[in-house]
Amino acid sequence: MSTHIHRRFWLSLGWILVLLVMWLSLTTNPHPLDIQYNDKVGHLLAYATLAFWFGQLHPRRLVVVLACLAMGGSMELLQGLTDYRDMSLADMFANGCGVALGWLLARLVPDFFERLEAFLP
Repeated sequence: MSTHIHRRFWLSLGWILVLLVMWLSLTTNPHPLDIQYNDKVGHLLAYATLAFWFGQLHPRRLVVVLACLAMGGSMELLQGLTDYRDMSLADMFANGCGVALGWLLARLVPDFFERLEAFLP
């Protein structure tokens, strides 16, 4: 994996994404749209984004996959400890599918940030 000119920038944005997913996982009302399966699609997209993003930045993608799976499971367990959210195996499954999708995309487009950096000053 080549060195990214803007690595700190990409890492910072990635950690902001992690915090956003954590906040959305633990907030009292995370679903502004009332669409069937909206939350499963949200889980899939959130964890696909995280796995893809950090898969671009970390040379050992297995570490990224395991970290994303651990985060998804932890967020579901924490939801079960609140009195306003429920732990869901279906959500955990959607998280895992998202991680798998993000891993696959990171493998298919391993130079995503290099391509983006061509447009940055």
